[in-house]
Order: sequence, then structure tokens, then C-alpha cells
Amino acid sequence: MSRTPNSRKEETHERIVGVAARAIRRHGYAGVGVADVMKEAGLTHGGFYAHFDSRDALLVEALERAGRDSFEAVSRAAEQRAGKGVSAFRSLVESYLADAHLASLETGCPVAALACDMPRQSEAVREASAMRVHRLIAAVHAALPDVPRAAASVVAGTLVGSLQLARALGDTAEGRAVLTAARKALIQQYDFPAASR
Repeated sequence: MSRTPNSRKEETHERIVGVAARAIRRHGYAGVGVADVMKEAGLTHGGFYAHFDSRDALLVEALERAGRDSFEAVSRAAEQRAGKGVSAFRSLVESYLADAHLASLETGCPVAALACDMPRQSEAVREASAMRVHRLIAAVHAALPDVPRAAASVVAGTLVGSLQLARALGDTAEGRAVLTAARKALIQQYDFPAASR
């Protein structure tokens, strides 16, 4: 089956975005160079502008992809737990603050990987970053529909901050202890049987 030039270009574009999505989480925004991304994607630097108007355009798409991929991974893990009778909130907390997420910097949540760098970016990248934060808060609020949105923001901040602190300590017993403590505190505070709400 032959491919049309348009589908090949789209395939190449998606490959570049996938590489960049991993790179921004691994190295931060500043650590993502066009030449390095293109090389890792198996392409020449010169082909970049056939796909993107600027480095910022690449960063915006990479952030969107990173967020979507991370959300899908956490959602899949949460659905598996929910199938075992675990509440949506507990499933979200246990999935987001899982030991596996601690070790998966380049495939994990881009908000946790990039939050401190977000305000230092161009307007387009800041807007895309803010959208990722809003989506994380919305996911928490969806799992906790009976609490005010402000409380969902606090929970989202606890998720992100706890993961960042644990990563700063490393994939060690100390780092995992931070995640365990955060999971326990959030679940104790917010995960109540439906009848007691």
C-alpha cells in the first residue's frame, strides 16, 4: 500500500512532536533544541520549518502531546482501579502519585516536569502551559464533583508538588515516602463513601 505525500508528512510531523514531548519533560523547555529533536527523530535540522513556524510552535504541540499522553496513562490506570470498586478520586491519586510515575520523568505529567519553567516562556507557550494546568484541575474536579473548584486546585497543587518533591529526592525510599504520605493525606481528607457526603 503506497502512502500519499501528505500522510507521510503527517507521520513525520507526529514523530517530531513525540520526540519533543519526551524531551521537554526530560530536559525542560530550555533543554529542547531543534537540532537535537530532529536528530532524535531521524531527520535533518533543515526539515524543521516544513513542519513548524518556530521552536515555540513545536513546544506548544509537544506540551499538548505530553499532556494528552500523560492524562491517558493516568486515566487508564485509574480506570483499572475503578473497576475494582475504588472511587474515581482515590484512583486518580493512587495513579498520579504512583511509584512508577516517580521514575517516569520523560513520560509523566508535563505540569509536574515543567511547572517552574512555565512562567518564563513566550506568551504562546505560557498559554499552552496554563491550559495544561486548567485541564489537570478539571480532572481533579471531575473526580471530586462535590467540592468547590478551589479545593480541586489545592488537590492538584498537592499532586504536582508532591511529585516534584519526590523526584527531587530521587527514585529512592525517601522519594517514595513523600508520595506515600501525600497519597494517604489526600485520601484521608477527600475520599469518603458516597453515603457520608
